[in-house]
Amino acid sequence: MMKFLFMMSFLIPLCFMNNMFWLVQSMMFILMFLFMNISLNLNYFSNLSYLYSCDLMSYGLILLSIWICSLMLMASEMLFKMKYYEYFFLFNVIFLLIMLYLTFSVMNLFMFYLFFESSLIPTLLLIIGWGYQLERIQAGMYLLFYTLFASLPMLLGIFFIFDELNSMMIYFLKFYDLNMFMLYFSMIMAFLVKMPMYFVHLWLPKAHVEAPVSGSMILAGIMLKLGGYGLLRVFMLIQNMGMKFNYILIVISLLGGFYISLKCFCQVDIKSLIAYSSVCHMSIVISGIMTMSYFGFYGSYILMIGHGLCSSGMFCLANINYERFHSRSLMINKGLMNFMPSMSMWWFLLLSSNMAAPPSLNLMGEILLINSLVSWSFYSMICLVLISFFSAGYSLYLYSFTQHGKYYMGIYSFYMGVSREYLLLFLHWFPLNVLILKVDYLMIWF
Repeated sequence: MMKFLFMMSFLIPLCFMNNMFWLVQSMMFILMFLFMNISLNLNYFSNLSYLYSCDLMSYGLILLSIWICSLMLMASEMLFKMKYYEYFFLFNVIFLLIMLYLTFSVMNLFMFYLFFESSLIPTLLLIIGWGYQLERIQAGMYLLFYTLFASLPMLLGIFFIFDELNSMMIYFLKFYDLNMFMLYFSMIMAFLVKMPMYFVHLWLPKAHVEAPVSGSMILAGIMLKLGGYGLLRVFMLIQNMGMKFNYILIVISLLGGFYISLKCFCQVDIKSLIAYSSVCHMSIVISGIMTMSYFGFYGSYILMIGHGLCSSGMFCLANINYERFHSRSLMINKGLMNFMPSMSMWWFLLLSSNMAAPPSLNLMGEILLINSLVSWSFYSMICLVLISFFSAGYSLYLYSFTQHGKYYMGIYSFYMGVSREYLLLFLHWFPLNVLILKVDYLMIWF
């Protein structure tokens, strides 16, 4: 695991050299393919070195992190063209990637907390430094205080666990079961805010709308997955309390997911709509993890990876429109099929994956999550039917609103999609629809 960390660290000096933007991005792709080829033991932690290791769950999420970070650079060509602090931007992205890599691979609970929180800083810098409107400061503060406020109890919980068990190794947690309500609450609250659960989700749409395309991609692609990863890791320790209290969180999540999917129909900003759809997807993931069933864990993991690719791709599409129209309003982004027919195809492909159409990973994940929730309680069927129906509804709404209709006459100059953008969208869509062929590997972890 150290060799990958060293490779990422040695990319940092390249960030500050002239005309190295695309070289750094190519090196990140190479890193991705090197990481793909490590020998992975499917049953327990492997590649151990200096308390860093990798099991199947870490492996998938680290791959996703490297992939999304390299695609972030590909999407941010405008910064490079405009000479908009591109050296610092590169450094920021690589620092963020290192923090995410360490978060997913570390085996010590306290170190996990440390890197979990550290990944917040580069994200904050992305939003405040390269965001679009003046409200980005407020969005950054929302992000910071929501996350930090919920994380402090978790830090105390980790210290308490160390005091009780004399160990903070994640692997050893499965031998214990601490039956304490305050510990249960403090350990999962930070992750629920990060995911985000309904009621603590307000920072997410705000952060997305103000963030640059790279900020939105990393927020949707990886940041929301940190919460799911944390929940999957700590539920080993608090199973008993989970059996007693999880039903409250499942009910809130399912009802919240239904309400948010209705709220998607009220949005006039494309980015805001995609951000709310992320909250809707994550509510099903939270409910699935909370059932603590085999299908729930497995389905939530698959949906997290699927959603990371799909949502990130949709933010890229929204940005491609924004670079041409300088507006994200649905009122102005109309009739795009006349201007960019091939881009309409990408809108269709990614929105169909978003509403869990085959053969996307989202479909596989949602089938398993629906299985786990219906077997947990038959009444959850009501919310699940509504969420699934409206999720297809707002995807169609976004597609038909942007691609059809009478286009805005104020567009006096326009250019088609360029090959970089098509490649970028292909690299989101291709793994999302091809990984379903190897979905049996994802099942072995559980």
